[in-house]
Amino acid sequence: MEKLNKTLDEWKAMLDPEQYNVCRLKGTERPFSGKYNATKTDGVYHCVCCNEPLFDSSAKFDSGCGWPSFYQPIGDSAMIEIRDVSHGMVRTEVVCAKCEAHLGHVFPDGPPPTGLRYCINSVCLDLVPRT
Repeated sequence: MEKLNKTLDEWKAMLDPEQYNVCRLKGTERPFSGKYNATKTDGVYHCVCCNEPLFDSSAKFDSGCGWPSFYQPIGDSAMIEIRDVSHGMVRTEVVCAKCEAHLGHVFPDGPPPTGLRYCINSVCLDLVPRT
């Protein structure tokens, strides 16, 4: 996969302030505030920065954590995992493999078949419904 490289100024010009804060500055949206937290629409979730497919709606589940949760990405190469030791915790950050947008974190407390919970900020996603 070819990387998409832009400057922070270029990202700032194309994203709204909340998208820029979360995707490029590793912020987070408030729990239960995101547009995809409770959606059940069938489709594919893409990266809001580069349009790369990240998650299929069939892998989405209600974890009760306040952010959209998925038990697996759309493919093994969709994202990169990074050790995150910020805020006095040890977590695993997930970023888009194509543009390195911060998406959220993955935790080992999800349902079968993977046992993983990808906790993703809605603002980082664009849902393309299946027709």
